[in-house]
Formats: sequence, C-alpha cells, structure tokens
Amino acid sequence: MLALRKRPVTTESVDAAIDRIEEKLVTLGEREVPSDKIGELVMRELRRLDKIAYIRFASVYRNFEDVEEFSDAIREVKKPRVPRVPRATSKS
Repeated sequence: MLALRKRPVTTESVDAAIDRIEEKLVTLGEREVPSDKIGELVMRELRRLDKIAYIRFASVYRNFEDVEEFSDAIREVKKPRVPRVPRATSKS
C-alpha cells in the first residue's frame, strides 16, 4: 500500500491484483510459499497497475545499493512487455 500511496490506482484495481496473487498462490498447491515468491508476484502485479508504484516497491524489495540499480529498474519498466501467447490445446 505504501508503494501505491498518492498514485491514481483504484481500490478495485488493487483488490483485483490481490485476488490474482491469492489465486496464483492457491494454484501452486503448496502448504508454504517462500516470501521471495510472494514478493515477485507482488512486483508483477504492481508493474501492471502502476509503474511508479512498481519502482517504489522494487527499490525496497530488491534493496537497491546505488543509482545504477535504480536506473536498471527504470529501464526494465520502459521495455515493452511481450504479451504471452496462450498455448494451443490439442483436441483428439
């Protein structure tokens, strides 16, 4: 929530992102999930919601040590994302 402070993101969008994270965790079927897995899921959702919130979260989560690491994260956000193509299912 701190990463999203004063950002133009609706409560509904945040709730939907949380639902997607929870759904992904449930589908893993694991009793325990490492915190780094949760952090990566949160970063993925923040990147979809708001790039500034993503950078804010990443700077703390990844514990940036210098300006170059911060610059790398910004370059990463600027890259166009390649949409995933769903796999074709074979019907017999």
